[in-house]
Amino acid sequence: MEIVQVLHMNGGVGETSYAKNSLLQQKVITMTKPITEDAITKLYCSKYPEEIAIADLGCSSGPNTFFLVSELLKVVDSVRQKIGQKSPEYQVFLNDLPGNDFNTIFRSLSIFQNKLRKQLGPDSGPCFFTGVPGSFYGRLFRKNSLHFVHSSYSLHWLSQVPQGLESNKRNIYMARTSPPDVLKAYYVQFQKDFSLFLKCRSEELVDGGRMVLTLIGRRSDDPSSKECCYFWELLAMALSDMLVEGLIEEEKLNSFNIPMYTPSPAEVKYEVVKEGSFNIDRLEVTEVNWNAYLDETDLSDAFKDGGYNVAKCMRAVAEPLLASYFGEEILDEVFRRYREIISDRLSKEKNEFVNVTVSLIKP
Repeated sequence: MEIVQVLHMNGGVGETSYAKNSLLQQKVITMTKPITEDAITKLYCSKYPEEIAIADLGCSSGPNTFFLVSELLKVVDSVRQKIGQKSPEYQVFLNDLPGNDFNTIFRSLSIFQNKLRKQLGPDSGPCFFTGVPGSFYGRLFRKNSLHFVHSSYSLHWLSQVPQGLESNKRNIYMARTSPPDVLKAYYVQFQKDFSLFLKCRSEELVDGGRMVLTLIGRRSDDPSSKECCYFWELLAMALSDMLVEGLIEEEKLNSFNIPMYTPSPAEVKYEVVKEGSFNIDRLEVTEVNWNAYLDETDLSDAFKDGGYNVAKCMRAVAEPLLASYFGEEILDEVFRRYREIISDRLSKEKNEFVNVTVSLIKP
């Protein structure tokens, strides 16, 4: 399975699209907003640059793409008005893998730009947008060309499925039943990828440039702990049930593994220190409920069902991977079963995603 080709969120604006099912990711961006605002403010106030180049890595498509950008620009504009500075010009780079739905992004760009001009006012500098398809596990930009890099809910995805997972049968990710060699293989791949990511970004950022990264992670030292693996274990249960009924092949299930790693804060810190290009300004952990609609009001009966919400969110994320491996014909059935399993578990226990956010400075 070629990850660069198949790893992307569901495009478009349909019922199973990421655009329609990314409230959870938006809540995480909002939750980590104080860290991002602090970093962009410190960046701007350190040099008062006449132009600011911002890269959002793993931008996906839908409302979150422009939500993050608008928040960053509003912070800079507010600070520069308070101190009487002329507005900088902005260059925004939107990056994701080639399969990302860039068409939907750029079809809605003019609407966003008009809205942004009204929010910032006539004396705000122009904002230019560029789409940058490609893997962030490699160089994407010219040397010393970026001032600020942001990535939310993207960097836990690996560049490839780790090697040596043959013993991880009936699991699709690290699990409590995974052998030690499987856990080690995942960790080694994360170390390799994260170190390369840091090295590439250090070459692209200016001195004093900043970076804020948020990953799905864990508090526990155990990489197979329930807090970071459970939602994949439950999807594996749905697939296993279909295997028993002859709806999918055993060989297919045994060889399917999710290319993802959910690190602890200590693991993130260790890799940053070891790679050596950045200083850590802040390293924080937050949680968000699996059901992003839990605290929302005026919901339809369907959206009051936590299993419905979580299954739709996960489908928007995982469908392209599953479809490329098992075929599209299983998707409705596997997510129907997944919804039932999730609903049962949420009725008995509280489940949350753990988020690890690190704010870095290139000295």
